[in-house]
Amino acid sequence: MTAEDLLREARADLDRLTPHQLAALRGRGSVLVVDIRPRDTRAAEGELPGAVPVERNVLEWRLDPTGEHRLPGVTADSRVVVLCDEGYASSLAARDLRRLGLPLATDLVGGFRAWKAAGLPVVPGGGPPVP
Repeated sequence: MTAEDLLREARADLDRLTPHQLAALRGRGSVLVVDIRPRDTRAAEGELPGAVPVERNVLEWRLDPTGEHRLPGVTADSRVVVLCDEGYASSLAARDLRRLGLPLATDLVGGFRAWKAAGLPVVPGGGPPVP
């Protein structure tokens, strides 16, 4: 198995969102956007307004719907959209969140860079991630 095989497998079960689909969901307030990019990258490129920065190494602990270390309000019914730079690592992360008990977890096609290229809002980034 190759990394491409893992990616293809992960994406087979995801209902991935385009930047404009995510913008529409955000407008209805029905989604938690989780940015797994490193702090330095977020500082250099910016962030989606309101996205929660959670570094990849603690993602499962912060989004486990039954875990004691989860973010406030995260339940098995939460709609979570993970984003990275270009939509590769986020697909693998979203797959893992589904396995963890978040059946509505998915990711952003093209990642942050696609969001920015679509002309959607970006704010300065680099704040600390959720501990």
